[in-house]
Amino acid sequence: MSDRSGGLGPPVRSEPVYRGMIVDLRVSDYRRPDGSVVRREVMDHPGAAVVVAVEDDHVLLVRQPREAVEEFTLELPAGKLDVPGEDPLGCARRELAEETGRAAATWRAAGGFYTAPAMLTEFIHLFMASDLTPVEARAEGEDEMIEVVRWPLGDLGRLIDEVRDAKTLIGLLRLEREMRPPG
Repeated sequence: MSDRSGGLGPPVRSEPVYRGMIVDLRVSDYRRPDGSVVRREVMDHPGAAVVVAVEDDHVLLVRQPREAVEEFTLELPAGKLDVPGEDPLGCARRELAEETGRAAATWRAAGGFYTAPAMLTEFIHLFMASDLTPVEARAEGEDEMIEVVRWPLGDLGRLIDEVRDAKTLIGLLRLEREMRPPG
């Protein structure tokens, strides 16, 4: 199967359905290279950043309520790009401080991914962070209920088996790959 990325172009028709705080929903028609037209329901999202933060011999996670799935989830620190054109690294730095009360001296971009490209435009930028220090976390006006969880790197396999959040799983698998001895 060949990769055909980058060749669809913008919709030939688009109708807004809903404008929300996190996503907008539209119904759009797209013309494919063979001339056929398909209709898709699309959720537009500004994008996000996720941080794999390593402190000593632990990875930092946050446990928080996720009402959409009606459970508390264990996730890497992350958040949406709050303003159009926001720098993803700036977003990652902000989210790490707000969610864990830490700042990192060392940052490295580690790629990114679409979360659900069949229906959602969200692209998440993945960052690795280390050399952490405590900072004052800004929590004013936030509706978040977050518990910071330090997970030992020696038990990363069990964490990967237990995590149910896709962005966290991707970040942890990247971390696990980078921790493997060469060869």
